[in-house]
Amino acid sequence: MKTIKCSDTLSISNHRVFSSDLNEHDTVFGGKTLMTIDDNSSISASRVARIETVTASIDQVNFILPFKLQDSMCTESYVSGVGTRSIEVFTKIIGEHLKTGKRFLGLTCFSSFVVTDKNVVLPTVVPDTDEAEFVCSGYNDRQSERLQKLLQQEKFNKNRLFVKLS
Repeated sequence: MKTIKCSDTLSISNHRVFSSDLNEHDTVFGGKTLMTIDDNSSISASRVARIETVTASIDQVNFILPFKLQDSMCTESYVSGVGTRSIEVFTKIIGEHLKTGKRFLGLTCFSSFVVTDKNVVLPTVVPDTDEAEFVCSGYNDRQSERLQKLLQQEKFNKNRLFVKLS
């Protein structure tokens, strides 16, 4: 089976925070942050799959510290686990106060993507940094939790109280 290093899936993007990015608390709007996560992590998923992928979930989003005007946001994503048809991507956003140079961890999360072709064989991902080793070591537990949540969601979705079906 083919293997690929986590670093080979690394996607990095930078964004300077402008007033148009801010919410009423003068911090970056959460929806803008989620869009950034999805954009960046989808590149990592594509680098491992090399075919079309679809976002299945963005979960375990941890807003640690807020991003404000005059900050930069450096988004780093890489594949942290691969299943039969699913790909887990870890993303962190490192902020920098541009006037002082002080850097901080602002956010971490995991995203899941699925491949559209059921016949594709995904490569195994191999961690190649201490951070990737730590992040990848929890993949099986996170994948089990996701499966349990998916089964619960399917039961929830079948409840006809929420949607009137014709």
